Amino acid sequence: MKYLKHLLCMVLMLFLLVPGAAASESKGGGVDLQGILWGHIKDSYEWHVTNIGDKPVIINLPVIVKTSDGWYTGWAEDFAEEPIEKGPHAGYRPCKNNPNLFIATKGNYERRIVELQPDGTEIRPLDLSITKSVCVLFIDAILLVLCILIPASWCRKHKVTDKAPKGFTGLMHMFVMYVYDEVIKPTLGKESDKYAPYLLTCFFFIFVANIMGIVPFPPGGGNLTGNITITFFLAICTFLVTNFSGTKHYWKDIFWPDVPAWLKVPVPLMPVIEIFGIFTKPFALMVRLFANMMAGHAIALALTCIIFIMATMGVILSSSMTVVSVGMSIFMMLLEILVSFIQALVFTMLSAVFISLARVHEAEAE
Repeated sequence: MKYLKHLLCMVLMLFLLVPGAAASESKGGGVDLQGILWGHIKDSYEWHVTNIGDKPVIINLPVIVKTSDGWYTGWAEDFAEEPIEKGPHAGYRPCKNNPNLFIATKGNYERRIVELQPDGTEIRPLDLSITKSVCVLFIDAILLVLCILIPASWCRKHKVTDKAPKGFTGLMHMFVMYVYDEVIKPTLGKESDKYAPYLLTCFFFIFVANIMGIVPFPPGGGNLTGNITITFFLAICTFLVTNFSGTKHYWKDIFWPDVPAWLKVPVPLMPVIEIFGIFTKPFALMVRLFANMMAGHAIALALTCIIFIMATMGVILSSSMTVVSVGMSIFMMLLEILVSFIQALVFTMLSAVFISLARVHEAEAE
């Protein structure tokens, strides 16, 4: 406790130095809060790590696009850092090695590579570039595989009667058994083993992606589950598993439910509502995960930016707000860890519920 108190005092002293550094950073103008938020939330072709003085530390990622003239491969550093200010290409970052390729900073393709035609129109080429989200996806996938293979290796070398594992393997066993015993088995019953691999994969992928998104430096820092394309794919997977697993009674309840006949003919009101419900369930999964994770990151960044906003008003005024801002940021980070687990658990639980509803049989329905 003695050393902990000393460490806490040192941290608080560093907090008092933050406003001075923030004030020096803000002398050139106000803080671009919107740019900071969208820079973290949106995808990009380079991975901005931090700034050392006036020099940004950036990880340049591979660029692979198919243009009208053929394939172009290179790096994100091939594009100019600042967009063109005047002329027909104003607002675009030109490629140094291909005069027709630009990164748009405005319009419908903002932050994306576009190919400008001779008539001034812009088109999106086939883009297979390894963007920040794709890079983070690969990293999270590798971590997910390790999270599964390490405990699996332990299980192959031990018997069921052996003592429970400790350390990382024990932690993973705890998560697996908790999700299986408390979520999957009560929902799916006898069919738990059939769908457990998919549901556990959903849980661990979302949980790993959420936790890595909280880490403020590479290989973390990517807002993967705050990207709606990722949550859309996860929702599509649940949609396919649910409907391809549907029993005859499940489809009968959709196209010919047990309701008064006037609700089915001549106007098929209930069948239309049931068919519409097939798509609203995965849509709710997609939006819930996307909105919660994106909002959490945005709030945490906004609280941190209070330091720099207040620094423009003077060091003395900002000193009091610094402790409040840092304290709220720490609170939000801890809350984000809890939300990361809850959102992964909720997605898994709702997916299990949707699958169980599709696996209902006539005898069970009665």
